[in-house]
Formats: sequence, C-alpha cells, structure tokens
Amino acid sequence: MPERKILLSEKDLPRKWYNVAPDLPEPLPPPLHPATREPVGPDALAPIFPMGLIEQEVCQERWVDIPEEVLDIYAMWRPTPMFRATALEKLLDTPAEIYYKYEGVSPAGSHKPNTAVAQAFYNKREGVKRIATETGAGQWGSALSHACSMFGIECMVYMVKVSFQQKPYRKSMIETWGAKVVASPSELTESGRKILEKDPGSTGSLGIAISEAVEDAVKRDDTKYALGSVLNHVILHQSVIGQECLKQFEKIGKLPDIIVGCHGGGSNFAGLSFPFVPLKAEGKNIRIIAVEPQSCATLTTGAYDYDFGDVAGFTPLLMMYTLGHDFVPPGIHAGGLRYHGAAPLVSLLLKNKVIEAVAYQQLEVFESAMKFARSEGIIIAPESAHALHGAVVEALKCKETGEKKAILFGLSGHGHFDMSAYDAYLAGDLS
Repeated sequence: MPERKILLSEKDLPRKWYNVAPDLPEPLPPPLHPATREPVGPDALAPIFPMGLIEQEVCQERWVDIPEEVLDIYAMWRPTPMFRATALEKLLDTPAEIYYKYEGVSPAGSHKPNTAVAQAFYNKREGVKRIATETGAGQWGSALSHACSMFGIECMVYMVKVSFQQKPYRKSMIETWGAKVVASPSELTESGRKILEKDPGSTGSLGIAISEAVEDAVKRDDTKYALGSVLNHVILHQSVIGQECLKQFEKIGKLPDIIVGCHGGGSNFAGLSFPFVPLKAEGKNIRIIAVEPQSCATLTTGAYDYDFGDVAGFTPLLMMYTLGHDFVPPGIHAGGLRYHGAAPLVSLLLKNKVIEAVAYQQLEVFESAMKFARSEGIIIAPESAHALHGAVVEALKCKETGEKKAILFGLSGHGHFDMSAYDAYLAGDLS
C-alpha cells in the first residue's frame, strides 16, 4: 500500500532559509527610483522596511540563518505534512502519483505565517510599534495580524474591497488577533480618496491596497510597511516549504517529476519550488509550473519590463512580468492571485525558461477543487485550487501517455473562509 502521509519530526525543521539569488542564470536587474529611474540602494528602502529585512532583500548568500525566536513559533505547525492523493489518483484513473504539501495546518490556515512571523520579528527587534499592510483574499492580513499579536505590534490592514465583501470571516480573523482592517480603496489615505473620486464603485486591487499601506507607513514615524509576496525577502522566508518537501521525498526515495504552484505575486510558488532549482541546474529533469488565473494572467500575457508594484507609484520600479500597475483585475474568488505583477525572481527564471507558466479559467479550477474535496476530503482555497488544477491537467496527460510521473503541488491554504465561492459554484453562478 502506498505511503499516504509523509511526516517529518521537529528536528527536520529547516534552520536556514534558502536564497535562490546565487543560483540565478543571470543577475537580477536592480530596482529603480520611482522619480529618477536610477538604481536604488538599501537606504532607499529604510523609510518602509526595517534594516534586517532590507539586508535580506539584497542578500547574495545562499543560506540565511533563521533566528531562534522565529523557529520557536514555526514549531507550532512546522514541519507541515505532505500527502499522497491516492483517492484523487483513483478518481482520475491516472498512473501518475500526486503529492501535495499542506500549508493549511498553520494558525492562519495558509503558508503566509512563514514570512509574517519573520517580518514581525525583525520589526520588533528594531523597535517598530506599528505595521501597515495590504491583503487580497485576507490570508496575508490574517497571518500578519496573528504574527503582530505574538510580538506585541499594532497592525493596520487595507483589504481589497471585493474580498472584504466576499470573505467576511477573514475580516473577523484579522480583528480577532487584534489588527484593524478597512476595505480598500478607503477614505483614510490620499491614494484611496483619489481612486474613489474617479470610481466610487471601485472593487479595489492589490496595487491600490499597497499604495494605501505604503502611504500609511511613510507618513508615520512609528510605522513600517510589510508585504506578503513579490519581494526577495518574502520568497526567502517561504523556502522552508520546498526544503521540507525535499526531505519528505528523500524519505520515500524519489524526486518529483513535476512541481506545480499557484501564482499571484509569487511567494508561495517560489517557496515550494525554488529549493529544487539547484537540482535542475545539476541536470535533474524536473518541470516547475506556475499556475495563474486567466483573468489576471501576468506571467503568460504580461510584458517583462520595469513597473511599479502599486497603483500610485510609491514603490521602486521592479523588473518583472506585469500587466501594468493600473490594471484592475475582475473580482474572481482567488483574491490572492489578483495582482498585476510577478516577483522579480520568478520573472527572471521564467524569462530564462527555468520555470513554465500556464493560466486557467475560474470555472475549470473549481471543478477540480470539487473533485479534490469529494475524494481527498479537504476544501481548499481558490488560490490553491489553481495549483491543484494544474496537477490534475498533468495527471490526465499521464493517463493518455501511460507515464507514471510523480507530481507535487502546493496546497497553500484551506478554503474554510471561502465558502461563498463554493456556494456560487454549487448554485451555477460562478462565471
């Protein structure tokens, strides 16, 4: 009988973060100043980030020690389990072996605390009293709220309005852990007021919410800004996911042939897949696939160019795949994937064909999510359902060819607070 659950002990918890920067096929283009378009150094980031995170943002070392205080909190839920989806394999009648790394066991129910705890720690260490942030579907906002509560830091969350309306219990989670949350665009910032003046019915976007959070941070001496995806230090913190997967596959004596992750800003996808990049460089035949929504297909249809990370143009310009910083995607239920840009590290690897990218429609993604719920029993987040669907597509290809490939996908969070999306699907109202 195949091993269904592949567990690790606490002694297997990674004690270092993996940094992909030294293993890139070419150097990462530098961020540019929003006004002068000249390369910016670490000092330019000091108004919004603590120096500990800025050092990680520009770090070129392959391994970065994880502080003991962070490890102590990680141990509440890490290492996370990896499962073989034998019931799904049977349902699909595929010779492929499907594995999933389950990040839904964290206190916030997703992968986001991997970086939220680290960011709260470095802010606390430097005496920061308050953190402002944005959140799409609410996963990041709830994770940072939880992390801030553990370190005694005040937290302010600007939540994309469409998700604020669709996911009321994410708002409740954020407030339960002590943070304040408002729908974005809001009347609290100049950025929000300008958007509402032009479009009073704006459903918001991550780019708008980022502008509000950054503006909040730079206008207050006691406040720093925290981003839940895209940036190098965020991807660094998420590398614990893929490192654990490597150990779990080692336990069963194999490597995955295909790795699939959902992609919005890139941190979850990168956290799962980047620790496997050196193996590809050594000649291992591993395909790495990023799955995004067709309605916000940044990697598959965007331009590789310098662009702002936010709508108002407060952030440095980053070289990335982008749909344009003023792009406002439709209000799909996978709110965490509604971002106009992609992480520069992910973008560079896609440009160099180290990774692949595909896009799928919301309806077919939910069809796979229903199959998973009715076979494996877990109701997964709409974001994670994109990775699942990518894995299902690859498993069905194996059914056609008869190949017995090992497919790993990232189940980045449960969908217990996304039931309105499932209601819409079951009622036939999902477009």
